[in-house]
Amino acid sequence: MTLTIAFDNSYARLPGRFHARQTATPVAEPRLIALNRALAARLGLDADALASPEGVAVLAGNAVPEGAEPLAQAYAGHQFGGWVPQLGDGRALLLGEIIAPDGARFDLQLKGSGRTPFSRGGDGRAWLGPVLREYVVSEAMAALGLPTTRALAAVATGEPVWRDGFARPGAVLTRVAASHIRVGTFQYFAAQGDTEAVALLARHAIERHYPDASDALGLIAGVVTRQARLIAGWMSVGFIHGVMNTDNMTVSGETIDYGPCAFMDTYRPDKVFSSIDAGGRYAWANQPQVALWNLAQLASALLPLIAPDQEAAIEAATEVVNRFAAIYQAEWTRRFGRKIGLAEAGEDDLPLIQSLLGAMARNEADFTRCFHGLSDGTARDTFIDPTAFDAWAVDWQARLAREADPVATMQSANPVRIPRNHRIEQAIAAALEGDFAPFHALNAALAAPYSHVEGTEWLEAAPEPEEIVARTFCGT
Repeated sequence: MTLTIAFDNSYARLPGRFHARQTATPVAEPRLIALNRALAARLGLDADALASPEGVAVLAGNAVPEGAEPLAQAYAGHQFGGWVPQLGDGRALLLGEIIAPDGARFDLQLKGSGRTPFSRGGDGRAWLGPVLREYVVSEAMAALGLPTTRALAAVATGEPVWRDGFARPGAVLTRVAASHIRVGTFQYFAAQGDTEAVALLARHAIERHYPDASDALGLIAGVVTRQARLIAGWMSVGFIHGVMNTDNMTVSGETIDYGPCAFMDTYRPDKVFSSIDAGGRYAWANQPQVALWNLAQLASALLPLIAPDQEAAIEAATEVVNRFAAIYQAEWTRRFGRKIGLAEAGEDDLPLIQSLLGAMARNEADFTRCFHGLSDGTARDTFIDPTAFDAWAVDWQARLAREADPVATMQSANPVRIPRNHRIEQAIAAALEGDFAPFHALNAALAAPYSHVEGTEWLEAAPEPEEIVARTFCGT
């Protein structure tokens, strides 16, 4: 079966300093682990052709399809607040861009495809665990209705990857994104004083993501709005990104780079999972402030395009970046209001929402089970002291009396199941033994997170004490 992909590679048409052109490093024995047929259809790709030996060779990096222009993108970034002037795709290649049947443009990227000029001494490979984790979590995020990169396929390489002194099975993830342009992409050129490149990149990003924007300020405003809404969405499902560096923030407003990420079990605002976040910079409660800081770095990189006078440029950019707080708060209020059954929550409802969150923290309530339990009467069971829930519920019930259908509102806002950390780890452990059934079962159940599905109760339960996953790892 012939695999045909109609590429239109706009990023590859940017000047050579934006990227390094190269092909992937071939692997020994590519074998398809998972193919996202629904996503393939969304992209206008033939799933059967992708699953054929010819298609798997492409997904593994062993073959370059006609029209592809593989390249590693250059970018920089602040990592945990520290400036790194050159990062770039050290283990990924952008195959090219495709236009979906509805006209939307998407990147196709191979992650784990071998060394590039940006590898900084790394092997450019990915091992099976992080590939399966990103596949599960990114697809779960999409099912939850939050903007995200997607997983088209996972392929085993038949070669070992050495991590922490152990040989682990290698894998390649095919990632789909609206684009892979990051805040750090702008920083890379701005730090070099390459205003021409910053302007070219801004024009490219505007044409691709913000066609209604007329200038750099319009671009910043668009990114601010999308990121404010994205972070509020993360907060509403208890998601912790874990590594919110500027090179991990897209200008498209999609979640990207699922490394040491996790969804909270027990609600703790200061919760950190990432093994490399020793200071708690990227804790759940800190994510809005970090996003704002990252957006300020984007604005700084774009200052030369805003006004010739730096003070005037700073003033204009600051005004736009500072819109983040109001947009974020409005979206946060809307989302959390719906989680407690309010179709249109307002400022007056904030004390009721905050009071519940405070009580949840004090009573070590499970974040997902508590909110979902509001609609079926089981929320109080997640509290150490159920009478604390009862005390809050008095004002809550009084407020719900003004709502037309609060149960339907809650059920549409509160997932029944999330990709729990311990279930992901169990699926990875089984896969390392050659059993991919738990991985596939997990993906299937998470595809409909707001609906009760018979036989998936095991995914809805909070972890037992011995199952709790306290730390997650980057996986590079």
